[in-house]
Amino acid sequence: MDTLTHALSGALLARATAGIEKPALPLGRRVAIGALVAAFPDADIVATWISPLSYLYHHRGVTHSLVMLPVWTVLLAWLLALIWRGGPNWRTYAPVVALSLFIHIAGDWITTFGTMIFAPLSDYRHGIGTTFIIDLWFTGIILAGLLLSLLWRRSRWPAVAGLGVLAAYVVFQFVQLQGALDFGERAAREQGLSPVKVSALPRPVSPFNWMVILESDTGYRYSHVNLLRKSVITAAPDAGLIARLNAVYRPLDQALWENDVRYGKGSQGAAVRAAFEHPEFAFFRWFSAYPALHEVDIGASHLCVWFKDLRFLTPGRDALPFIYGMCSEGTGPLRPYQFSDGARLRVY
Repeated sequence: MDTLTHALSGALLARATAGIEKPALPLGRRVAIGALVAAFPDADIVATWISPLSYLYHHRGVTHSLVMLPVWTVLLAWLLALIWRGGPNWRTYAPVVALSLFIHIAGDWITTFGTMIFAPLSDYRHGIGTTFIIDLWFTGIILAGLLLSLLWRRSRWPAVAGLGVLAAYVVFQFVQLQGALDFGERAAREQGLSPVKVSALPRPVSPFNWMVILESDTGYRYSHVNLLRKSVITAAPDAGLIARLNAVYRPLDQALWENDVRYGKGSQGAAVRAAFEHPEFAFFRWFSAYPALHEVDIGASHLCVWFKDLRFLTPGRDALPFIYGMCSEGTGPLRPYQFSDGARLRVY
């Protein structure tokens, strides 16, 4: 989830739970703390200053961990008590801090990228995959709850209702996920594909937009579908970003299937597999959920084998992020690189 939505969700939860601490915090201060603390876990972006790979390893790690939540609660509550000297002690701030951290973790847990809720004990990213990373409907529900809370400032029930609608929306998204998976299972049977692993990823603009993936040992078949749409829509050449993103998703009975390979075939496939399984490429094998061959670049004095993660494939967006590969210069050894803005960047 984007940081702004996290902050807004923290503010809404802080308003909905106002008065649980004794003595009660001033309402404005409590809501502001909720927003700031709910945004705090994304401070792990500073890992990018250390090295290009630090972001991959540490984003949604210890700052997003249920294991570390009590530690962050005490530290941040103590800091708040220090800022407002002469006021309540850190124990008064602790409830709103803990709740704000928790709603951030929950907001990332529902996405496909997931979060390392057991860091530093485990680096596995847990996620239920109901919600796209930027969901305008999700954010809109939170904003509506906050606006209603401004209109009825004396009551916390508009904020409580907003949280209730937000929870219902996630449940609704989970139902749509099951519908997308059912479509994938039917498609796999109709296409005679067996055995395959069927999965579905939420896509932008609408809760009915999904990328359905049929995964085999050699690669993927995937389709961008809208569970509700009855006819194909076309975005005008001068259409805005949202219209372009939304037009890609087709009705179920008119789904188009695309293919991507994991390694390729023949001698090239063996070389691609060797690059993918190289010890120095372990970071990408850990990071990627749907690794696929992006490109083999053979030049006069270099060889690069590039990989992408289909999890980040969003038609209508200009560039595909998180492209990593193994490159060699001349007869030198393979080394890991990131492809960014048309250039090769050594990752360490």
